[in-house]
Amino acid sequence: MATSTTVRSKNASSSATTPVERPRRRPARSGFSRFLKNLLIVVLIIAASVGATLYYSWQQGGITFFAAPQANATEQTAEDEEKPASKPAAPAVAPKPIFTSLEPFTVTLNDGQRSRILYTALTLRVEDDETRLLLGEFMPVVRDRVLKTLSAQNPFHVQTPQGREELVNALTMVLNAPYEPSSVKPRIANVLFTAFVVQ
Repeated sequence: MATSTTVRSKNASSSATTPVERPRRRPARSGFSRFLKNLLIVVLIIAASVGATLYYSWQQGGITFFAAPQANATEQTAEDEEKPASKPAAPAVAPKPIFTSLEPFTVTLNDGQRSRILYTALTLRVEDDETRLLLGEFMPVVRDRVLKTLSAQNPFHVQTPQGREELVNALTMVLNAPYEPSSVKPRIANVLFTAFVVQ
């Protein structure tokens, strides 16, 4: 029995001394190769983005890759020196409108059978300050001309768009006539209704 124990112990010691084969591990990638791979991906993304932007800009006509050949640079600079420096033209500024409001008018209109009342307020668009001052000086004459023109209207016709347009034209013509003793004609661009009621 002693022999079997020694054999066992020899077998056990021999198995402990023999190396057990383990599976091979992959060698770890170095940090430098990982860095290069990431850098390559970033460069490819940037190149694709720039390429797409240039392509779409070129399609829209925003970028020209080939410029027309210019004339000799020395000749061009000599011509530029001879020409006086021209200032860019200032943008045209539209004049502000000048309005003159008149007090409201109440006029009786007669259609032959019954009377109607026209209530209207007018604002005149004038072309210059001289006209605005002239209308202020001759306001009684202005109001008289407007009242006479309004009272001559037919109450049914004046309620139609065509009738109102004809009334605007008649008022513009009457108000643009010179105011005696002054021979200066006012410059009224438009007559605007700010209130218009027929009852």
